[in-house]
Amino acid sequence: MNPTSAPSTSGTANAPTPPWAARTPLLHSLPLVARGKVRDIYAVGSDRLLMVASDRLSAFDVVMKAPVPGKGRLLTQMALFWFGKLAGVCPNHLTGQAPESVVSADERAQVEGRAMLVKRLTPLPCEAVVRGYVAGSGWKEYTKSGTVCGQPLPTGLSMTTPLAQPIFTPATKAAVGDHDENISFAQLEGLLGAARAAELRAAALRLYLAARDFAATRGIVIADTKFEFGLDAAGTLTLMDEVLTPDSSRFWLADELAHGRIVALDKQPLRDWLASTGVTGGAEQAALDLPPAVIDGVRERYERAYTMLCAPPGAAPGGAR
Repeated sequence: MNPTSAPSTSGTANAPTPPWAARTPLLHSLPLVARGKVRDIYAVGSDRLLMVASDRLSAFDVVMKAPVPGKGRLLTQMALFWFGKLAGVCPNHLTGQAPESVVSADERAQVEGRAMLVKRLTPLPCEAVVRGYVAGSGWKEYTKSGTVCGQPLPTGLSMTTPLAQPIFTPATKAAVGDHDENISFAQLEGLLGAARAAELRAAALRLYLAARDFAATRGIVIADTKFEFGLDAAGTLTLMDEVLTPDSSRFWLADELAHGRIVALDKQPLRDWLASTGVTGGAEQAALDLPPAVIDGVRERYERAYTMLCAPPGAAPGGAR
């Protein structure tokens, strides 16, 4: 799996400007720290960051030319929902302060509903992926070797077969345009040390189980998801970035899965269309013009995921606008 997200909050803004950057206006009142595939990150003093979610759309680690209108607001409102829902499971990076309070008056509309004001952390150099099903890059590895991130799995699994217990499968964090790579737990221990790696695995599994059980009450199966963590000044492991959105997770309709069908509420229309073109990655993919049906398909699925998981009962799609 390669869910897209903001880069390390310790990055800089000195990298070459990607072609999609000009289509997302920058704030002028705060210094830019980094631009990710989805989020722009600004410094607010020395201890806070402003994360602004754009409408950019990516797949296979490549940002597409066309955005999905309203996507940034949907992602932000979903992340805020889950940070609140899971606050008792793991500390998170939210400050509780209004993002609009740290930008100039003429920029408030630009950040309203699509920004989070967060604590500045030291990010861990990995992604904490948890899988309840074998899909994406995990499925590719499983069909070749019967393993995922080097972990042996039972034979005869299909993508619709739930794992007896969710598994933790870490990955490296790649720069924009590069590919994340699955790594073994032993490699993770080499990056973080044995104690921190064990702590990270336990936290990620707790978060996944809590989210999985709640989503089941809303008719959603969380097939897999990606968490990112950082350390605060005291060394406390802290959930950061964004959490449990269609950008970082595979959400499947439970009623369809019960009949052996996968109906995903994520960017699958984009993945499917790219696969049909034979172009999956690199500058050639970035130059493609997306058909309106693909853009609409992605937005409809993101809206449905938000409504089913996060919105009060009876709320209409698009409630995060």
